[in-house]
Amino acid sequence: MNQFFTEQAPTYHEAEMKARAKYGERLTIMMQETVTIREGFLNLRKREGVRITGIIPTYTRGHPRTAANTEIPQFPKQPVHKEPAPAKDPALTALNAEKEKFLAMANAGKEDPALKEVLTELKGIKERLESQGLAVSREEHPTLNRIEDLLILNDFPVSYRKALLERAWKEIPPAGLDNYDAVQDTVLEWIGESIKIYANDKFNVRPRIMILVGPTGIGKTTTVAKLAANFGIDDKANQKRRVALITTDTYRIGARQQLEKYAEVMGVPCHAISDYDELKKTLALNADSVDLFLVDTTGRNHRDMIQLGELKQLLSACGTLAEIYLAVAANTKSSDIKEILQNFEAFDYRSVLVTKMDETIHCGNVIGTLAEKGKSISYVTNGQKVPTDIRKASVVQFLINLEGFRVNRIKMEEKFPDKGQEQMQKWR
Repeated sequence: MNQFFTEQAPTYHEAEMKARAKYGERLTIMMQETVTIREGFLNLRKREGVRITGIIPTYTRGHPRTAANTEIPQFPKQPVHKEPAPAKDPALTALNAEKEKFLAMANAGKEDPALKEVLTELKGIKERLESQGLAVSREEHPTLNRIEDLLILNDFPVSYRKALLERAWKEIPPAGLDNYDAVQDTVLEWIGESIKIYANDKFNVRPRIMILVGPTGIGKTTTVAKLAANFGIDDKANQKRRVALITTDTYRIGARQQLEKYAEVMGVPCHAISDYDELKKTLALNADSVDLFLVDTTGRNHRDMIQLGELKQLLSACGTLAEIYLAVAANTKSSDIKEILQNFEAFDYRSVLVTKMDETIHCGNVIGTLAEKGKSISYVTNGQKVPTDIRKASVVQFLINLEGFRVNRIKMEEKFPDKGQEQMQKWR
Protein backbone atom coordinates (compact mmCIF):
# COMPACT_ATOMS: atom_id res chain seq x y z
CA MET A 1 0.00 0.00 0.00
CA ASN A 2 1.35 3.44 -0.94
CA GLN A 3 2.10 6.00 1.75
CA PHE A 4 1.38 9.72 1.31
CA PHE A 5 3.63 12.59 2.39
CA THR A 6 3.65 16.39 2.45
CA GLU A 7 6.58 18.77 2.84
CA GLN A 8 6.86 22.55 2.64
CA ALA A 9 9.77 24.96 2.20
CA PRO A 10 10.45 28.43 0.75
CA THR A 11 11.05 26.94 -2.74
CA TYR A 12 9.96 23.86 -4.67
CA HIS A 13 13.55 22.61 -4.89
CA GLU A 14 14.06 22.83 -1.11
CA ALA A 15 10.76 21.06 -0.46
CA GLU A 16 11.72 18.26 -2.88
CA MET A 17 15.18 17.89 -1.30
CA LYS A 18 13.63 17.63 2.19
CA ALA A 19 11.18 15.01 1.00
CA ARG A 20 13.82 12.89 -0.74
CA ALA A 21 16.12 13.12 2.28
CA LYS A 22 13.34 11.80 4.51
CA TYR A 23 11.65 9.24 2.30
CA GLY A 24 14.22 8.27 -0.32
CA GLU A 25 14.46 8.66 -4.07
CA ARG A 26 11.48 6.43 -4.95
CA LEU A 27 8.86 8.99 -3.98
CA THR A 28 6.56 10.51 -6.61
CA ILE A 29 5.49 14.16 -6.32
CA MET A 30 1.83 14.46 -7.27
CA MET A 31 0.98 18.10 -6.52
CA GLN A 32 2.50 21.44 -5.51
CA GLU A 33 0.77 24.53 -4.10
CA THR A 34 1.71 27.96 -2.84
CA VAL A 35 1.38 28.40 0.94
CA THR A 36 2.20 30.99 3.58
CA ILE A 37 5.12 30.16 5.88
CA ARG A 38 5.27 31.94 9.25
CA GLU A 39 8.52 32.75 11.05
CA GLY A 40 10.15 35.33 13.31
CA PHE A 41 8.93 36.77 16.63
CA LEU A 42 5.54 35.28 17.56
CA ASN A 43 5.56 33.81 14.05
CA LEU A 44 4.28 37.21 12.89
CA ARG A 45 6.48 37.50 9.82
CA LYS A 46 5.02 35.76 6.77
CA ARG A 47 6.60 34.69 3.52
CA GLU A 48 5.50 32.75 0.50
CA GLY A 49 6.48 29.08 0.23
CA VAL A 50 5.69 25.84 -1.54
CA ARG A 51 4.01 22.68 -0.27
CA ILE A 52 4.39 19.41 -2.18
CA THR A 53 2.28 16.28 -1.81
CA GLY A 54 3.13 12.85 -3.14
CA ILE A 55 3.35 9.12 -2.54
CA ILE A 56 6.02 6.71 -1.39
CA PRO A 57 5.37 3.52 -3.41
CA THR A 58 5.75 0.11 -1.79
CA TYR A 59 6.90 -2.26 -4.51
CA THR A 60 6.20 -5.99 -4.59
CA ARG A 61 9.08 -7.95 -6.00
CA GLY A 62 8.39 -10.33 -8.84
CA HIS A 63 5.67 -8.31 -10.60
CA PRO A 64 6.81 -7.30 -14.08
CA ARG A 65 6.10 -3.80 -15.42
CA THR A 66 3.06 -3.97 -17.64
CA ALA A 67 0.84 -1.51 -19.49
CA ALA A 68 -1.83 -1.99 -16.82
CA ASN A 69 0.57 -1.69 -13.91
CA THR A 70 3.21 0.80 -15.03
CA GLU A 71 3.93 2.17 -11.56
CA ILE A 72 5.77 -1.02 -10.49
CA PRO A 73 9.35 -1.17 -11.82
CA GLN A 74 11.03 -4.33 -13.16
CA PHE A 75 13.62 -5.48 -10.63
CA PRO A 76 16.66 -7.48 -11.75
CA LYS A 77 16.60 -11.16 -10.89
CA GLN A 78 18.34 -12.07 -7.66
CA PRO A 79 20.13 -15.34 -6.82
CA VAL A 80 17.75 -17.84 -5.32
CA HIS A 81 18.27 -18.00 -1.59
CA LYS A 82 15.41 -19.13 0.61
CA GLU A 83 15.24 -18.04 4.22
CA PRO A 84 12.88 -19.60 6.73
CA ALA A 85 9.81 -17.38 7.16
CA PRO A 86 9.97 -15.41 10.43
CA ALA A 87 7.35 -16.15 13.03
CA LYS A 88 4.49 -13.61 12.96
CA ASP A 89 4.04 -11.40 15.99
CA PRO A 90 0.37 -11.74 17.07
CA ALA A 91 0.26 -8.20 18.44
CA LEU A 92 1.64 -6.76 15.18
CA THR A 93 -0.83 -8.82 13.15
CA ALA A 94 -3.73 -7.49 15.21
CA LEU A 95 -2.47 -3.91 14.88
CA ASN A 96 -2.23 -4.21 11.10
CA ALA A 97 -5.73 -5.67 10.97
CA GLU A 98 -7.11 -2.68 12.92
CA LYS A 99 -5.26 -0.30 10.63
CA GLU A 100 -6.72 -1.94 7.52
CA LYS A 101 -10.19 -1.84 9.08
CA PHE A 102 -9.86 1.89 9.86
CA LEU A 103 -8.66 2.71 6.33
CA ALA A 104 -11.51 0.69 4.84
CA MET A 105 -14.04 2.65 6.94
CA ALA A 106 -12.46 5.96 5.95
CA ASN A 107 -12.50 5.07 2.25
CA ALA A 108 -16.12 3.91 2.51
CA GLY A 109 -17.03 7.19 4.19
CA LYS A 110 -15.65 9.15 1.24
CA GLU A 111 -18.30 7.58 -0.95
CA ASP A 112 -21.16 8.18 1.51
CA PRO A 113 -23.05 11.30 0.30
CA ALA A 114 -24.58 11.95 3.73
CA LEU A 115 -21.20 11.82 5.46
CA LYS A 116 -19.63 14.05 2.83
CA GLU A 117 -22.42 16.61 3.33
CA VAL A 118 -21.89 16.61 7.12
CA LEU A 119 -18.12 17.03 6.73
CA THR A 120 -18.63 19.91 4.30
CA GLU A 121 -20.99 21.66 6.72
CA LEU A 122 -18.56 21.20 9.63
CA LYS A 123 -15.74 22.65 7.56
CA GLY A 124 -17.91 25.66 6.71
CA ILE A 125 -18.79 26.24 10.36
CA LYS A 126 -15.11 26.05 11.36
CA GLU A 127 -14.12 28.57 8.68
CA ARG A 128 -16.87 31.00 9.74
CA LEU A 129 -15.83 30.75 13.38
CA GLU A 130 -12.18 31.33 12.54
CA SER A 131 -13.05 34.34 10.39
CA GLN A 132 -14.84 35.86 13.40
CA GLY A 133 -12.02 34.95 15.80
CA LEU A 134 -14.25 32.59 17.79
CA ALA A 135 -12.69 29.23 16.97
CA VAL A 136 -12.22 26.93 19.95
CA SER A 137 -8.64 26.55 21.16
CA ARG A 138 -6.88 23.25 20.56
CA GLU A 139 -7.16 22.81 24.35
CA GLU A 140 -9.52 24.57 26.69
CA HIS A 141 -8.08 26.57 29.57
CA PRO A 142 -10.05 29.24 31.45
CA THR A 143 -7.11 31.64 31.70
CA LEU A 144 -6.25 31.60 28.01
CA ASN A 145 -9.94 31.79 27.11
CA ARG A 146 -10.16 35.03 29.13
CA ILE A 147 -6.99 36.35 27.49
CA GLU A 148 -8.39 35.56 24.05
CA ASP A 149 -11.61 37.38 24.92
CA LEU A 150 -9.56 40.47 25.82
CA LEU A 151 -7.63 40.27 22.54
CA ILE A 152 -10.89 40.01 20.58
CA LEU A 153 -12.36 42.92 22.57
CA ASN A 154 -9.39 45.10 21.54
CA ASP A 155 -9.70 44.21 17.82
CA PHE A 156 -6.38 42.40 17.51
CA PRO A 157 -6.13 40.60 14.14
CA VAL A 158 -6.90 36.86 14.16
CA SER A 159 -3.36 35.86 13.16
CA TYR A 160 -1.81 38.02 15.91
CA ARG A 161 -4.12 36.52 18.55
CA LYS A 162 -3.31 32.98 17.45
CA ALA A 163 0.43 33.69 17.62
CA LEU A 164 0.19 35.07 21.16
CA LEU A 165 -1.91 32.16 22.42
CA GLU A 166 0.39 29.63 20.75
CA ARG A 167 3.37 31.27 22.47
CA ALA A 168 1.53 31.11 25.81
CA TRP A 169 0.94 27.36 25.40
CA LYS A 170 4.60 26.81 24.57
CA GLU A 171 6.33 29.07 27.10
CA ILE A 172 4.08 29.14 30.17
CA PRO A 173 4.12 25.89 32.19
CA PRO A 174 0.73 24.25 32.89
CA ALA A 175 0.85 25.22 36.56
CA GLY A 176 1.55 28.84 35.62
CA LEU A 177 -1.59 29.05 33.48
CA ASP A 178 -3.70 28.89 36.62
CA ASN A 179 -2.42 32.33 37.70
CA TYR A 180 -4.50 34.66 35.50
CA ASP A 181 -2.87 37.92 36.66
CA ALA A 182 0.65 36.61 35.96
CA VAL A 183 -0.38 35.31 32.52
CA GLN A 184 -2.05 38.61 31.68
CA ASP A 185 1.09 40.54 32.70
CA THR A 186 3.23 38.25 30.55
CA VAL A 187 0.97 38.61 27.51
CA LEU A 188 0.91 42.39 27.99
CA GLU A 189 4.71 42.44 27.92
CA TRP A 190 4.71 40.35 24.74
CA ILE A 191 2.34 42.86 23.16
CA GLY A 192 4.65 45.68 24.23
CA GLU A 193 7.65 43.89 22.74
CA SER A 194 5.88 43.66 19.39
CA ILE A 195 5.38 47.46 19.20
CA LYS A 196 8.27 49.10 17.33
CA ILE A 197 8.97 52.75 18.09
CA TYR A 198 10.80 54.86 15.52
CA ALA A 199 13.88 56.17 17.31
CA ASN A 200 15.86 58.06 14.64
CA ASP A 201 14.26 61.48 15.06
CA LYS A 202 17.29 63.75 14.95
CA PHE A 203 18.24 66.78 12.89
CA ASN A 204 21.27 65.19 11.28
CA VAL A 205 20.74 67.01 7.99
CA ARG A 206 19.81 70.65 7.49
CA PRO A 207 17.47 71.49 6.06
CA ARG A 208 15.54 68.45 7.22
CA ILE A 209 12.56 67.54 5.01
CA MET A 210 9.63 65.65 6.53
CA ILE A 211 6.77 64.56 4.26
CA LEU A 212 3.38 63.24 5.36
CA VAL A 213 1.48 60.91 3.00
CA GLY A 214 -1.64 58.82 3.46
CA PRO A 215 -5.30 58.31 2.53
CA THR A 216 -7.87 61.09 2.50
CA GLY A 217 -9.56 62.41 5.61
CA ILE A 218 -7.12 61.27 8.28
CA GLY A 219 -5.94 64.68 9.54
CA LYS A 220 -2.63 65.15 7.72
CA THR A 221 -2.90 68.96 7.48
CA THR A 222 -3.63 69.43 11.18
CA THR A 223 -0.83 66.99 12.02
CA VAL A 224 1.67 68.96 9.93
CA ALA A 225 0.71 72.09 11.88
CA LYS A 226 1.18 70.25 15.18
CA LEU A 227 4.64 69.06 14.12
CA ALA A 228 5.59 72.58 13.05
CA ALA A 229 4.54 74.02 16.40
CA ASN A 230 6.34 71.39 18.45
CA PHE A 231 9.57 71.44 16.43
CA GLY A 232 9.64 75.19 15.85
CA ILE A 233 8.43 76.79 19.08
CA ASP A 234 9.51 76.14 22.66
CA ASP A 235 7.41 76.19 25.85
CA LYS A 236 7.85 79.97 26.15
CA ALA A 237 6.58 80.60 22.61
CA ASN A 238 10.09 81.40 21.37
CA GLN A 239 11.38 80.13 18.04
CA LYS A 240 13.81 77.25 18.48
CA ARG A 241 14.03 76.18 14.82
CA ARG A 242 13.30 77.84 11.49
CA VAL A 243 10.36 75.94 10.05
CA ALA A 244 8.64 76.29 6.67
CA LEU A 245 5.40 74.63 5.54
CA ILE A 246 4.75 73.33 2.03
CA THR A 247 1.42 72.06 0.74
CA THR A 248 0.83 70.10 -2.45
CA ASP A 249 -2.92 69.96 -1.70
CA THR A 250 -4.19 72.50 -4.22
CA TYR A 251 -7.31 70.48 -5.09
CA ARG A 252 -9.25 70.12 -1.83
CA ILE A 253 -11.41 73.12 -0.99
CA GLY A 254 -9.98 75.11 1.90
CA ALA A 255 -6.91 72.87 2.37
CA ARG A 256 -4.40 75.55 1.36
CA GLN A 257 -6.17 78.23 3.39
CA GLN A 258 -6.22 76.01 6.46
CA LEU A 259 -2.45 75.45 6.43
CA GLU A 260 -1.77 79.11 5.62
CA LYS A 261 -3.83 80.13 8.66
CA TYR A 262 -1.80 77.83 10.91
CA ALA A 263 1.43 79.25 9.42
CA GLU A 264 0.27 82.82 10.03
CA VAL A 265 -0.51 82.13 13.71
CA MET A 266 2.91 80.48 14.22
CA GLY A 267 4.75 83.10 12.20
CA VAL A 268 6.28 80.68 9.70
CA PRO A 269 6.24 80.79 5.87
CA CYS A 270 3.88 78.58 3.88
CA HIS A 271 4.34 77.66 0.20
CA ALA A 272 1.69 76.12 -2.07
CA ILE A 273 3.12 74.16 -5.00
CA SER A 274 1.49 72.20 -7.80
CA ASP A 275 4.24 70.40 -9.73
CA TYR A 276 7.72 68.86 -9.56
CA ASP A 277 9.65 71.90 -10.81
CA GLU A 278 7.90 74.29 -8.43
CA LEU A 279 8.62 72.05 -5.44
CA LYS A 280 12.28 71.67 -6.35
CA LYS A 281 12.66 75.41 -6.84
CA THR A 282 10.97 76.24 -3.53
CA LEU A 283 13.28 73.91 -1.60
CA ALA A 284 16.39 75.28 -3.31
CA LEU A 285 15.52 78.96 -2.78
CA ASN A 286 14.79 78.51 0.95
CA ALA A 287 17.40 75.89 1.89
CA ASP A 288 19.75 78.37 3.61
CA SER A 289 17.08 80.01 5.76
CA VAL A 290 15.13 76.91 6.91
CA ASP A 291 16.00 74.15 9.39
CA LEU A 292 12.89 72.04 8.72
CA PHE A 293 10.52 71.75 5.77
CA LEU A 294 7.20 70.07 6.59
CA VAL A 295 5.36 68.91 3.46
CA ASP A 296 1.60 68.30 3.51
CA THR A 297 0.35 66.18 0.59
CA THR A 298 -2.99 65.62 -1.07
CA GLY A 299 -4.85 62.67 0.37
CA ARG A 300 -4.80 59.80 -2.10
CA ASN A 301 -7.01 56.77 -2.59
CA HIS A 302 -4.66 53.97 -1.56
CA ARG A 303 -6.22 51.71 -4.21
CA ASP A 304 -5.58 54.13 -7.09
CA MET A 305 -2.11 53.22 -8.31
CA ILE A 306 -2.11 56.04 -10.87
CA GLN A 307 -2.72 58.69 -8.21
CA LEU A 308 -0.05 57.18 -5.98
CA GLY A 309 2.41 57.08 -8.86
CA GLU A 310 1.80 60.77 -9.64
CA LEU A 311 2.35 61.73 -6.00
CA LYS A 312 5.56 59.69 -5.78
CA GLN A 313 6.91 61.38 -8.89
CA LEU A 314 6.11 64.81 -7.46
CA LEU A 315 7.78 64.08 -4.12
CA SER A 316 10.94 62.82 -5.80
CA ALA A 317 11.82 66.52 -6.16
CA CYS A 318 12.62 66.47 -2.41
CA GLY A 319 15.61 64.19 -2.96
CA THR A 320 16.68 60.93 -1.36
CA LEU A 321 17.34 62.42 2.09
CA ALA A 322 13.71 63.43 2.59
CA GLU A 323 11.86 61.52 5.32
CA ILE A 324 8.44 60.18 4.35
CA TYR A 325 5.93 59.22 7.04
CA LEU A 326 2.69 57.34 6.40
CA ALA A 327 -0.35 58.60 8.34
CA VAL A 328 -2.95 55.99 9.35
CA ALA A 329 -6.09 56.62 11.39
CA ALA A 330 -6.45 54.53 14.56
CA ASN A 331 -10.11 53.79 13.81
CA THR A 332 -9.29 52.01 10.53
CA LYS A 333 -10.06 48.29 10.22
CA SER A 334 -7.11 45.87 10.38
CA SER A 335 -7.69 44.66 6.82
CA ASP A 336 -7.73 48.25 5.52
CA ILE A 337 -4.59 49.18 7.47
CA LYS A 338 -2.83 46.19 5.96
CA GLU A 339 -3.85 47.27 2.45
CA ILE A 340 -2.78 50.88 3.06
CA LEU A 341 0.64 49.79 4.34
CA GLN A 342 1.14 47.58 1.32
CA ASN A 343 -0.01 50.07 -1.33
CA PHE A 344 2.18 52.89 0.04
CA GLU A 345 5.29 50.67 0.16
CA ALA A 346 6.51 52.29 -3.06
CA PHE A 347 7.11 55.53 -1.12
CA ASP A 348 9.66 53.78 1.12
CA TYR A 349 8.16 55.51 4.17
CA ARG A 350 10.31 55.45 7.28
CA SER A 351 7.61 55.02 9.85
CA VAL A 352 3.87 55.27 10.55
CA LEU A 353 2.12 58.20 12.23
CA VAL A 354 -1.13 57.17 13.94
CA THR A 355 -3.90 59.79 13.97
CA LYS A 356 -7.35 59.99 15.62
CA MET A 357 -6.52 57.96 18.72
CA ASP A 358 -9.34 59.89 20.42
CA GLU A 359 -11.92 58.46 17.99
CA THR A 360 -11.60 54.83 19.08
CA ILE A 361 -11.36 52.94 22.37
CA HIS A 362 -9.54 49.98 20.80
CA CYS A 363 -6.06 49.99 19.30
CA GLY A 364 -5.33 46.27 18.84
CA ASN A 365 -5.97 46.68 15.12
CA VAL A 366 -3.08 49.15 14.87
CA ILE A 367 -0.70 47.25 17.18
CA GLY A 368 -1.29 43.84 15.60
CA THR A 369 -1.22 44.90 11.94
CA LEU A 370 1.90 47.06 12.27
CA ALA A 371 3.65 44.30 14.23
CA GLU A 372 2.82 41.72 11.55
CA LYS A 373 4.19 44.04 8.85
CA GLY A 374 7.25 44.99 10.92
CA LYS A 375 6.46 48.75 10.81
CA SER A 376 7.47 51.26 13.47
CA ILE A 377 5.36 54.09 14.91
CA SER A 378 6.73 57.63 15.10
CA TYR A 379 3.98 59.98 16.35
CA VAL A 380 0.45 59.71 17.74
CA THR A 381 -2.30 62.35 17.61
CA ASN A 382 -5.28 62.54 19.93
CA GLY A 383 -7.52 65.42 18.84
CA GLN A 384 -7.64 68.63 16.80
CA LYS A 385 -5.84 71.05 19.14
CA VAL A 386 -2.59 72.57 17.89
CA PRO A 387 0.01 71.98 19.25
CA THR A 388 -1.11 69.95 22.26
CA ASP A 389 -2.77 66.86 20.77
CA ILE A 390 0.36 65.14 19.50
CA ARG A 391 3.25 63.31 21.07
CA LYS A 392 6.13 61.01 20.27
CA ALA A 393 4.87 57.44 20.13
CA SER A 394 5.60 55.19 23.10
CA VAL A 395 4.88 51.57 23.94
CA VAL A 396 3.23 52.51 27.24
CA GLN A 397 0.84 54.90 25.49
CA PHE A 398 -0.59 51.99 23.50
CA LEU A 399 -0.65 49.54 26.40
CA ILE A 400 -2.66 51.82 28.68
CA ASN A 401 -5.24 52.20 25.91
CA LEU A 402 -5.95 48.46 25.85
CA GLU A 403 -9.40 47.81 27.25
CA GLY A 404 -9.77 45.21 30.00
CA PHE A 405 -6.04 44.73 30.68
CA ARG A 406 -4.70 45.51 34.14
CA VAL A 407 -1.68 47.73 33.40
CA ASN A 408 0.99 48.48 35.99
CA ARG A 409 2.12 51.73 34.39
CA ILE A 410 5.21 52.16 36.56
CA LYS A 411 6.43 48.67 35.72
CA MET A 412 5.67 49.12 32.02
CA GLU A 413 7.49 52.48 31.89
CA GLU A 414 10.55 50.81 33.45
CA LYS A 415 10.45 48.03 30.86
CA PHE A 416 9.62 50.28 27.87
CA PRO A 417 11.16 53.71 28.63
CA ASP A 418 11.14 56.71 26.29
CA LYS A 419 14.76 56.78 25.15
CA GLY A 420 15.64 60.45 25.33
CA GLN A 421 13.40 61.45 22.44
CA GLU A 422 12.32 65.03 22.00
CA GLN A 423 9.32 65.47 24.29
CA MET A 424 6.06 66.81 22.95
CA GLN A 425 2.80 67.66 24.64
CA LYS A 426 1.47 64.70 26.68
CA TRP A 427 -2.25 64.15 26.79
CA ARG A 428 -2.35 61.31 29.32
